[in-house]
Amino acid sequence: MALFARALAHRHGGQFVLRIEDTDVARSTVASEQNILSSLRWLGLTWDEGPDCGGPHGPYRQSERLAIYREYVDQLVEDGHAFYCFCTADRLAEMRSAQIAAKESPRYDGHCMSLSKEEIARRIDAGEEYVIRMKVPDEGACTFQDRLRGEISIDYAQVDMQVLLKSDGFPTYHLAVVVDDHLMGITHIIRGEEWIPSAPKHQLLYDYFGWETPELIHMPLLRNPDKSKLSKRKNPTSIRFYERMGFLPEAMVNYLGMLGWSMPDGEEKFSMTEMYDAFDVDRISLGEPVFDVDKLRWLNGRWLRESLTDEEMADRLTEWALNRSNLLAVLPLIKARVDVLSDVVPMTGYLAAGIPDIGQLDFEHKQNSQDDMRDWLQFMDWMFDRQGNWERDSIESSITRLAEALDVKIRNLLFPLFVAVTGSPVSPPLYDSMALLGPDMCRARLRHAIDTLGGVSKKHGKRLEKRFAELMTPKLHEG
Repeated sequence: MALFARALAHRHGGQFVLRIEDTDVARSTVASEQNILSSLRWLGLTWDEGPDCGGPHGPYRQSERLAIYREYVDQLVEDGHAFYCFCTADRLAEMRSAQIAAKESPRYDGHCMSLSKEEIARRIDAGEEYVIRMKVPDEGACTFQDRLRGEISIDYAQVDMQVLLKSDGFPTYHLAVVVDDHLMGITHIIRGEEWIPSAPKHQLLYDYFGWETPELIHMPLLRNPDKSKLSKRKNPTSIRFYERMGFLPEAMVNYLGMLGWSMPDGEEKFSMTEMYDAFDVDRISLGEPVFDVDKLRWLNGRWLRESLTDEEMADRLTEWALNRSNLLAVLPLIKARVDVLSDVVPMTGYLAAGIPDIGQLDFEHKQNSQDDMRDWLQFMDWMFDRQGNWERDSIESSITRLAEALDVKIRNLLFPLFVAVTGSPVSPPLYDSMALLGPDMCRARLRHAIDTLGGVSKKHGKRLEKRFAELMTPKLHEG
């Protein structure tokens, strides 16, 4: 989305604005923001306005704009377009269960919509928690225009009375994005097609405020080769993984540009500048673009062979992994075992490699069954997906807690992890190595090992998810 938004802006002399939408307090961290910024920079997708470079429409972090959102949500309440809601989580769960049992679309029933100002004030003074919801018409439909899809109409009966302001004082995405887009002068919005059902909520807010709606462009979602929605549970979706694998940023941008769009002459290999010069938003295809790693590798190979001299390729290799900084990080892990310099490469090759070449025979173990090891690796994959702090000690703490929850000896649990991550049951310190490799590469190797051990079927996966939820403790992922 960033690539296509930037292409549209630059093609027409506009500005590309980077905004950090961090109103989900639990998931938003300094590390996650830095990952976004560094990933975009690596790809060459620089921005004209943003949290690091400033601009006339700052601040560019939504967490720093809370007073602005409060002002506008209060205006909606005052104008009768929003209301205080004191419903508890239990009441909302019961309401939705009853609606589902009656085969109705789950949506808020308006229980608090008619509370008087006096009642609202009394309950707030009493310390009751509340949210603020938007009002939605009882009947009719919302009709809006999409640049690629034309006129779209969605019945209001399918639109929930969306929470605009949460009980912690933070706005939801729906309020914040509308207010920010208006105040920042956004004229075109490119987002994924999964947001189409939310367009009526945004359109209502624009109407309530009396603002002009930006042009909407809902792009098709990327798909796995089996046509399922691209997700990190099936394929690595982090840009940092592909950087770590040794893909060129030029090839990555080229491939992302190919997904759903094509050059007028049909050429598949093109630079970002060439894409911008030829970009026409109406050439975006509404088909289901498949993110095919093999096709990306082929394209990356073309860039390596056709666009880089030997000296330039040597420079890229040095910049990528074979540099002094990486060597200094690795040496403390192996120095005690090194007798001659030629020992270094065999000991550390897995740290500069991609996915280890492993087979089922590599997992042979006297005590562990391969089915158990596959399940343990799946638990670790899910656990690391929730790992907020990717430091050596926090990785060790999570593994230790998982071993305790499974009632498995730590050395037995570590065996398949060693093989999955390093390709060998013996290596330099595992936790330190994992910290150096990073979460994206480690999880990709775990998934490869799981597939090597036969994979997890959808039916078995559901059983594992249930068991994993039972194994989890509140502190399992605090590291």
